[in-house]
Amino acid sequence: MMRSLYELTRTVREGAEDAARTVGLPVRPKPGATPRATVWQEGAMRLERIVPNHDVPRAGKTPVLLVPSLINRWYVLDLYPGGSLVKILRDAGLDVWVLDWGVANDEDRHRGWDDLALSISRAMAVVRRTTGAPQCVLLGYSISGTLSVIAAAREPERVAGLINLAGPIDFERSGMLQRLTDPRWFDVDAITRAGNVSPAQMLGGFLALRPTNILADVVKVADLHAQGRDEERDAVLALQGWAYDNVPFPAKAYADYVKALFQRNELVHGTHVVAGERVELERITAPLLTIVADRDSITPPASALALERFVASEDRSVLVVRGGHVSGVVNPSARERFHPQLCDWMIDRVTRADAVA
Repeated sequence: MMRSLYELTRTVREGAEDAARTVGLPVRPKPGATPRATVWQEGAMRLERIVPNHDVPRAGKTPVLLVPSLINRWYVLDLYPGGSLVKILRDAGLDVWVLDWGVANDEDRHRGWDDLALSISRAMAVVRRTTGAPQCVLLGYSISGTLSVIAAAREPERVAGLINLAGPIDFERSGMLQRLTDPRWFDVDAITRAGNVSPAQMLGGFLALRPTNILADVVKVADLHAQGRDEERDAVLALQGWAYDNVPFPAKAYADYVKALFQRNELVHGTHVVAGERVELERITAPLLTIVADRDSITPPASALALERFVASEDRSVLVVRGGHVSGVVNPSARERFHPQLCDWMIDRVTRADAVA
């Protein structure tokens, strides 16, 4: 049923875009438009360096690595020209890198959770080797926020600043998703036995959290267009296109993730092991910025904020944005409130790292 709903949603959206384009109505802006270059590739994964804006002075030498969510396309961070986080950071003079997880193939079904965490470490190594900087500022979004925290705990000396953008840490505070994955009725081995978790399956879980989202977005686009609020309309169109452009979740990694974190909450209990080593959150000493959205049903604020109880970082900040798991990051108001604060935090920590490099 969920696969049918997913395919129907994609078909309707693509058909509506074609029809709108034909009669001259607005369609979603082209995503991923900020110039970038691939520096390193491993399987489907690519490490991209954003081409700098030579019209602005460099903010510092220490690079910034952005790790978007594993289960959606990377371009949520470069969604449309008026709502591009990478463009905002680039135009602030930062050296911006993005880890694009790519699209998992059938042969990736055996990639485990450990492999994903180690991929971030390898990407950090490439960034350091290419730039000559001993550290980087690391930002992880959603599930990649969790993975980035793990990478920072394993290599604390390599991180000049850690930003957890809506990444769950305390999974007992994950709200409805935690209840949906309760082992009493959620058999993750049965779900992954056939291979990678499909986009339709992933979408089904998120639709269960807010089942009226599809209809609400259609109505919202029509209303904004009728009012002539073009920028807000484009933001919703861009977000709609991204939300249904899902990618598969590697089967073993999904099973590892659900069992270890949703069902056993190992990070909080101090029992989580990656590549044979226990993940000790107290090893994190880098400046920490935790960003939460006040209406986030995927990562409730309490889940992400739990990280503050465990790290040894003396420099700790919290930024609360208005909106949901994605809208709080990319909506037009984010450009006025959230993005400037994030830029200021990054530039300050880049400057500090440069001073001691």
